[in-house]
Amino acid sequence: MYVIWILLAFMLLYIIRTVQGPTVWDRLLGMSLISVKVIILIIAIASIFDRAYMLDYAIIYALFGFISVIFITFFIKDRMRGNK
Repeated sequence: MYVIWILLAFMLLYIIRTVQGPTVWDRLLGMSLISVKVIILIIAIASIFDRAYMLDYAIIYALFGFISVIFITFFIKDRMRGNK
């Protein structure tokens, strides 16, 4: 159970980093780190409560997190070049 509290503490630190990030890339990195911690949290909860079906949720969340980071990166890169 302590693992869950430690992960939540790290997520709080990453949320602070995401809000205070001076650049958009820092914010994107913070959101990516939060996504990774959520995946680890889902896996820890699945392991503690013996719920194997939650591992499927972790895989789906990881896939959506990866795809969203790729799309946001392309969007930011195009906006920085001046293309709209």
